[in-house]
Amino acid sequence: MTQNAWTRWPSREALGREGLTPPRRVLAWATRLLALAMLLWSAFTSGHVHGWGMAVAAMVVFVAAAASWGLYRTTLAHRLVPSLALAFLLVAIAVVAQVTGFRVPALVIWCGCGVIALERLPLAAALPVTWVSFQAYATVNNDAWLTTAATMVGLALGGYVLRLDAEARGNAQRLLAQERAARAAEAESAALAERARIAREIHDVLAHSLSAQLVHLEAARLLIERGAGRERILERVVAARGMARDGLDETRQALSALRGELTPLEDFLSQLVGTSAGAEVTITGERRWLPAEASQAVRRVAQEALTNVRKHAPGAKVRVRLDYGDHQVTLDVRDSGGSPGELAGAGAGYGLLGMRERAELLGGSLEAGPDEEGFAVTLKVPV
Repeated sequence: MTQNAWTRWPSREALGREGLTPPRRVLAWATRLLALAMLLWSAFTSGHVHGWGMAVAAMVVFVAAAASWGLYRTTLAHRLVPSLALAFLLVAIAVVAQVTGFRVPALVIWCGCGVIALERLPLAAALPVTWVSFQAYATVNNDAWLTTAATMVGLALGGYVLRLDAEARGNAQRLLAQERAARAAEAESAALAERARIAREIHDVLAHSLSAQLVHLEAARLLIERGAGRERILERVVAARGMARDGLDETRQALSALRGELTPLEDFLSQLVGTSAGAEVTITGERRWLPAEASQAVRRVAQEALTNVRKHAPGAKVRVRLDYGDHQVTLDVRDSGGSPGELAGAGAGYGLLGMRERAELLGGSLEAGPDEEGFAVTLKVPV
């Protein structure tokens, strides 16, 4: 047995009442009440005590009960000196009871004090208390020495078994508390992840929709400043209105995605490409269901890439290819290039940066830059 085992207190979970089943609680209280009743019965039935002596004996019994309760509280708080003081106070009360002729209460207190010490004190402190209590018990006991020895060994084993049982119960309580804390942390982490996902969806939808509207509204502003015809200005305003309508549709799609009600990715890309002149989409590989996060990443990157084409290379041909690999899905958006549009400087330029962060959160990557003809955006997401 290590030094730590000798000086270690039983845990507070072991010394407390948490985890006790109702039958064990009833048994514990019944044992305490029985011991108190035995002490009171012995005090009131003793033939050599009358009048005020009987009242004093009853008061001593209650003092012993109060000391026992104090010993329970101090051991629960792991306070060694007060616990030892109360334990030896009980031993002293038993000595006084034996000297004044209350033999049965003395024996009960000594035995109970020895058992409680083994159950609730560090072993290095419990063994002296138990030894003193059992030595006093053996000194005044009239039974045969073998019976007395067997009684003391049985009580000592009983106290140690109670200690082991309490420690096992305390360990179970700690494990249960850790499991509850882990579940609470897991639930909180899941809630935070879901909030982050909702925030990304709302941000991406609004950023894409508002950026597209900004393109046309800025164009309308420039046309007004240059004194262009009414038809061209109206064309831009109508386009901005269409983008607002598309943004509303995307918001509904995002809400559907948050509910797990996503349209097939191939249909989405076909609809998206269908709104852009000179664009085509190609699907390769074995089509299969994708997790919601991966599917949304593909959708948002495709939207952002096509928006950038309209801003920076209006009229360019666009090729969208979606490839289902064995371990990842790849989206490749390429344009044929062209003269920068009059709104090439509109917007903050953070769209692809946000898409790259989204891809990295999923363990994937996003590459964007000029190629041989125009501009290429390639997204790879593990699935």
